[in-house]
Parts: sequence; C-alpha cells; structure tokens
Amino acid sequence: MANRKDMRREDLIVPFTEPEQKPENEMTSTMSSTLPMAAIFTRNKMIGWTSVMLSLQSWLSETPAQTEKASTPGYFSVGMALMGLGVAYMPLFMPPTPNRAGQGSGTGAPAPVPQ
Repeated sequence: MANRKDMRREDLIVPFTEPEQKPENEMTSTMSSTLPMAAIFTRNKMIGWTSVMLSLQSWLSETPAQTEKASTPGYFSVGMALMGLGVAYMPLFMPPTPNRAGQGSGTGAPAPVPQ
C-alpha cells in the first residue's frame, strides 16, 4: 500500500475563503407574517395596526436580493395584515347575535325543568 503514487497535484490546490455574509433583516419578515395571525386569533386592534405598519415597512424596504429569495411576495404580507385588522374590527360591522331563549350557549345554567 505504501508504494501507491499520490495523485494530488500542488498546483490545483485552491485555498478556502469564507464567503462574505451580509446582514439579513429576517426579523421584520417573521414579524410581518406572524402578527396578522395574532391579530386574527386575539381580535386585538392594536396588534392589527402594528402588523399593518410593520408589513408595509417590510414591503417598502425590500431589496431586489430579498425579493428574489423570498418565498412569498411582500404585498401578500400586507394583505394578511389588512385581513387581520378587518377581523379585529368585524364586531363593529357585524355585531354578534344575542343569545335567544331555547338556544343555549352551553356555558350558562340549564333551564329549569317543570314538575
């Protein structure tokens, strides 16, 4: 085994250079996609407005490199934020129906039984 010839050539060795890393702004992307969901689940208007402002800011500050690397377009996050805000304001436009007799909600005391 020791008599095998080493086939590596010194002139073909390329030294390793670490690629240049640019700071990525992924936190705003994450927040602009999760805050609308939080606004939908909690129906909190303040979270809804925050998600709209953050997603607009994220969309307007996109670079071409971020645009081509992103899985969803920036206006999609703005649409989701507007939908979350709409869900938060939905009780103003479509108020919940009052609980009618005979339609128990399941949370109150049961109706008295006649004897």
